[in-house]
Amino acid sequence: VQLQASGGGLVQVGDSLRLSCAASGRTFGIHSVGWFRQVSGKEREFLAAIRWSGGYTAYADSVRGRFTIARDNTKNLVSLQMDSLKPEDTAVYSCASRQAPGPTLSRASYGYSYWGKGTLVTVSS
Repeated sequence: VQLQASGGGLVQVGDSLRLSCAASGRTFGIHSVGWFRQVSGKEREFLAAIRWSGGYTAYADSVRGRFTIARDNTKNLVSLQMDSLKPEDTAVYSCASRQAPGPTLSRASYGYSYWGKGTLVTVSS
């Protein structure tokens, strides 16, 4: 599975931004897709995840209500709609896919097998 994140950029406080994660290759084996972000010198932070089939979702408390994850299976795309952006949302955002089956959505980065190259989001005050 190959993943490509896109949509990052420079925005102002309070703005919205939509990130996309395009999946290719053996996408039929994907269990779920997650979005993470990382600031230099800090650990990778879980943001949201979605089941590839069924659409079940999970969010980190820090973004619940501001970020929305969605998928379009016909296009093999997973998006992350980010609203009311804050300076502390500045980070490199990455998407990852989980292949292992299971009833729950993983919030841990080690639960994901394939990672796409990140896209930088900068929120300016």
